[in-house]
Amino acid sequence: MIKIGIAGASGYTGLELIRLLLNHPEVELTVLTSETYKGKSIADVFPSLNGIIDIELQPFDSEIAKACDVVFLALPHTTAMDKLPQLLESDCKVIDLSADYRLKNADAYPKWYSLTHTHPELLSKVVYGLPELYREEIKSAQAIANPGCYPTSVILALAPLMKTDWVDLHSIISDSKSGVSGGGRKPSMTNAFSEVNEGLSPYALASHRHTPEMEQELSALAGQSIQMSFSPHLIPMSRGMLSTVYINLKKKLSDEDLIQHYQKFYKDEYFVRVLSKDKFASTHSVAGSNFCDIGIKVDARVNRLVITSALDNLVKGASGQAIQNMNIMLGFAEKTSLQSPAIFP
Repeated sequence: MIKIGIAGASGYTGLELIRLLLNHPEVELTVLTSETYKGKSIADVFPSLNGIIDIELQPFDSEIAKACDVVFLALPHTTAMDKLPQLLESDCKVIDLSADYRLKNADAYPKWYSLTHTHPELLSKVVYGLPELYREEIKSAQAIANPGCYPTSVILALAPLMKTDWVDLHSIISDSKSGVSGGGRKPSMTNAFSEVNEGLSPYALASHRHTPEMEQELSALAGQSIQMSFSPHLIPMSRGMLSTVYINLKKKLSDEDLIQHYQKFYKDEYFVRVLSKDKFASTHSVAGSNFCDIGIKVDARVNRLVITSALDNLVKGASGQAIQNMNIMLGFAEKTSLQSPAIFP
């Protein structure tokens, strides 16, 4: 059995990793860490785990790598930056769910994350873990930078278009909405019930930290520098993400043309479902699952393509994708422990 460690097991993504890995036939949860709840059982922190798993939470120590074959870093942004290099000194494989190693340009971190990257030499060595685009690189990687939830929804929505001459690559706008769990478990004014219930609000307009991640990957696909407008919103539900992406067309194309193109592009990708004509992505259809649904519509009146992309921000947008990456790294069937359909209603 492959021995698994989860650093930051008491957060939402940590819990989601536990939930999904408990059904994985090839792995065993060995070490769970938490600075906040150290000394407590994980079942005391999450009563949903009562009678299922009883592991005592411990503080993070790089020595956990000696007890694990794979360590997931489910830690807040900037917290994993100095921990990943410590783990890499062993033969342990590392999957980092934070943004600390997603950006390849160290100069971007002061601007977007307000700090200087402490290990810029590793940025080119950590593989960006979007399986639909980087599966071959993931297979041989020791360390993975798991993509963000917003970037996963937007990049998958646009990837099939980046190498065509059908669209104006400088006209991209994404209007995206995320459930409150995307802000993490730590209490704050932004995720308090009375602050978010019965409301819908934008935040971090023109300054969201996921922007350079999306531009980096879209630029790599297109072979040219891409900038986009990104408008995130907080919506009063626990989990789920919907991105509505707009891009101007340079030629006349029908819904059928584009759907066929997307279906061909993703024909071998189990976790990306391209919807049929006049069907649009919905968070209901992906909640609790590792699927990303994509819907296509041409607004012929203004010759603009509208793409809807829905996923569960805690699964395909975080922990499910991290396990998908682990499966690829270890040579397991990619779907293992991730085939459950959405929870509905």
